[in-house]
Amino acid sequence: MFIALGTYVMKFFNEIGKISQLTRDTFKWMFRKPFDVKNIVSQMVHIGYNSIPVTLITSLFTGMVFALQTGLSLEVKLKGTSQFVGGVLIIALVRELGPVLTALIIAGRIGSSIAAEIGTMKVTEQIDALKTLATNPVHYLSVPRFLALTFMMPALVLMADFIGWIGGGFVSLAELKVPLLTYYYNSQSALRMGDVFSGLIKSSVFGMIIAVIGCHKGFQTEGGAEGVGKSTISSVVTSSMLILISDYFLTSFLNFALKI
Repeated sequence: MFIALGTYVMKFFNEIGKISQLTRDTFKWMFRKPFDVKNIVSQMVHIGYNSIPVTLITSLFTGMVFALQTGLSLEVKLKGTSQFVGGVLIIALVRELGPVLTALIIAGRIGSSIAAEIGTMKVTEQIDALKTLATNPVHYLSVPRFLALTFMMPALVLMADFIGWIGGGFVSLAELKVPLLTYYYNSQSALRMGDVFSGLIKSSVFGMIIAVIGCHKGFQTEGGAEGVGKSTISSVVTSSMLILISDYFLTSFLNFALKI
């Protein structure tokens, strides 16, 4: 048992070391020429623009169900308090629901795609071919995806927050009979810029996590098509876990730093 536990611990720290090394190399190559702008823009379109439909649909119904459940719960506790649902919803969306749910969706859609793409290149020896052509794989593959996720995640989260808030407004009007002006003013009075900055900072960090884990799992792929499948699954699971774990520590730090 102790041998198995020791082996597991060694594998865990070995994995942490490889992820840290890839993160370091990504930052190092990020500022080195040539800057592959075309590749970066292509990744931004793939990661950001193509992810808009699934992100907005998820956010819309999240806002709707949150407004409904919160409004009904408030009415049960005290009659007339459902008018404050706008303030409760916007804070929940901007601080937590928007960044975390969007990150989990992108981890499933994009993180798996990155791991599968790079993993396929690894098992078909295309990465070895890049090295033969004096092209650094981290510079060519990791950096564009890292930058695209870092910058596109906040944009996706802003859209998700807005659409979720709009969905909550429709439910508040239709189901809870809260006037739209009341919903708007309660949301406006509850929201502060610190809340918005907190959500945007979280979303950028989550984007970095998805990019690094996806690329790492791709680079470590072995064993042909079966290995690609395992890397894809591992990328999604690991990214999702790290997003939820880091969310707690980011929340604690940002609440202190931004005084929210």
